[in-house]
Amino acid sequence: MTQIPAASPALHYPFEHLPAAGEYLEIAPGIRWLRMSLPFALDHINLWLLEDGDRLVAVDCGYGVADTREAWQAVLDADGRPLRRVIVTHHHPDHIGLATWLAARDGATIHMTQGEFLAAQAIWHQLPGYCVADMVAQFARHGLDPAPLESLRTRGNAYRRGAPELPAAFHRLFAGDEQDIGGRRWRVIVGYGHAPEHASLYCAELGILISGDMLLPRISTNISAYAATPDDDPLGWFLDSLRALCALPEDTLVLPSHGKPFKGIRARVDQLVEHHRERSAALLAACDTPKSAGDLLATLFPRELDTHQVMFAMGEAIAHLNHLERQGALSREVDANGQIRFTPCR
Repeated sequence: MTQIPAASPALHYPFEHLPAAGEYLEIAPGIRWLRMSLPFALDHINLWLLEDGDRLVAVDCGYGVADTREAWQAVLDADGRPLRRVIVTHHHPDHIGLATWLAARDGATIHMTQGEFLAAQAIWHQLPGYCVADMVAQFARHGLDPAPLESLRTRGNAYRRGAPELPAAFHRLFAGDEQDIGGRRWRVIVGYGHAPEHASLYCAELGILISGDMLLPRISTNISAYAATPDDDPLGWFLDSLRALCALPEDTLVLPSHGKPFKGIRARVDQLVEHHRERSAALLAACDTPKSAGDLLATLFPRELDTHQVMFAMGEAIAHLNHLERQGALSREVDANGQIRFTPCR
């Protein structure tokens, strides 16, 4: 995820304070904001607890570590009502990590899209196209240096650290589905690019969008091309999904997975579209001679990256280069050793 310069004045943050671990803030009738810690540079995730009569509904679950379980336990014990449903926006471990544990606590059902369920299973079980070996091979073809390649290889399957177990069954969400929660209708909005089939939730009655990672106020969510679909255009899909969110009312309160709740959908979408346009232009300018994604990492991320960040940075560099190729701005060259480089179209 990339930090973007200070948000436009058109963005409004209605809530000054943050909820403490093991506590919550009620930000609308029956809508509670929880904030859990994460053990990496992106140091928190927002989770949402919705009142549903004599039960509760959790939207996203947090990273599968003891601190997060204890924080959930404190919140749920204080309320006393059991969970009816656990809704997972997408398969990343900070969102699905404790889904199985939370559901088992009260016999709740798990709801997510099929794309996210299958992606989680593929990464957890290290299936072809989603395993560390295939990711490392993909990054090697795109010019990543041997040292970070070896670090990624020896790190192994980090996904299981945040998602120690996965659900074996789920209730499938589709785009346009409506979930009745507390007598209010929440419509499923599916977005693409950050994850295969990311589910956001919109309640017209409350004027609230639970955006997950699709729309964040201060950072740009990671957009990566994966080894299973190496030539796809996830950045193009993401930008199309962002523009579709502009159909929602401008005074919609956006509840993001990271950062503070905010208003100003169109202003934020404009910022993100411009951010990716600028990043694409910088890559295009840097390809004065044939360049690989590995060659261009410093163009996109001019700072030192740890192993975790290198994984996301390479995926994002490849995604931007694929997007420029789809637009006809770059062409791909593959040498006799299978090394991939990009050069401007003449």
